Amino acid sequence: MKIRIALGLVFFPFAALAQGLTSPYGAPEHQWATPPAGAPETKWGSSAGIERGPHGEIWAIDRCGANSCDGSDKAPIVQLDTATGKAVKSIGAGLFVFPHGLHVDRGGNVWVTDGAISKDGSKGLTVTKLSPDGKVLQTLGVPGQRGDDESHFNSPSDVITAPNGDIFVTDGHAPIAPIIPAGLNMRVMKFDSQGKFIKQWGKAGAKAGEFSNPHALGLDNKGRLYLADRGNNRIQIFNQDGKLLNEWKQFGRPSGFYITGDRLYAIDADSTEAIHPGWKKGVWIGSISSAKAEAFVPDEQAGEGVVVAPDGNMFGAVNVVPRGITKYPKH
Repeated sequence: MKIRIALGLVFFPFAALAQGLTSPYGAPEHQWATPPAGAPETKWGSSAGIERGPHGEIWAIDRCGANSCDGSDKAPIVQLDTATGKAVKSIGAGLFVFPHGLHVDRGGNVWVTDGAISKDGSKGLTVTKLSPDGKVLQTLGVPGQRGDDESHFNSPSDVITAPNGDIFVTDGHAPIAPIIPAGLNMRVMKFDSQGKFIKQWGKAGAKAGEFSNPHALGLDNKGRLYLADRGNNRIQIFNQDGKLLNEWKQFGRPSGFYITGDRLYAIDADSTEAIHPGWKKGVWIGSISSAKAEAFVPDEQAGEGVVVAPDGNMFGAVNVVPRGITKYPKH
């Protein structure tokens, strides 16, 4: 059995990690949620985000019944009734092109990253803060303008806020038309609560502190920032000033996180023999304090976002066919 060492931790391949691990969830129920419009012919669109709010409310992204909201009048940010799978409300109509990252802050406000530019060049490539009723409260970035300076984004993939209001954004998602030139800047950007740029760190690459398709962010109860460095098959953990604290490869090829207390849920939507040999798609569940995977939920149709509802059921946001929301019923 081969082992690998990184920053003082021992990492085992999937077969060793998964040996003896059981799943605390039943078989996945794909396309569980009702499409937001409710009509039988309406399909749930591609989704990369699902999040839990401060009162246990669950929000998810629906890319307007397709894989883009450009030209659509549908509202793509949906609050779900987790008992029935029906939409409680939908917000954000006409605001986004490619809603990708989703975050609900401590006040219940909903943050959305938009990773592409509209055909008319008037919107996209922004991070938007919405009230629970859909009022635009704050916008970062310049709509429709791509850049790698302090006020522009290349392709923002996720956003999260710290308890003091500081805002963190991952920038540098996989290229989306129009094709992004070689040398795409991949970084974490930090802003204060008013949107003033503070600092950034990272660049494209595979070394410690470098990124390949930085895809999602999480914060634990000690304030450490978790980054799904998806293209490098790892999690990188930083303090809020950008100092690298650790690198974990024992939670698959992560696309998204849910963190509560000492529990880390990392969803792997991409592992195949061609992309990440020896690993499988599904959700890894483990202890942060021990940096150890303790359960694995296999799912060949796993999505890019994951969350656990107050009743203990887990949900995933799926961006490829079959698109929609997956329910993982708690045993």
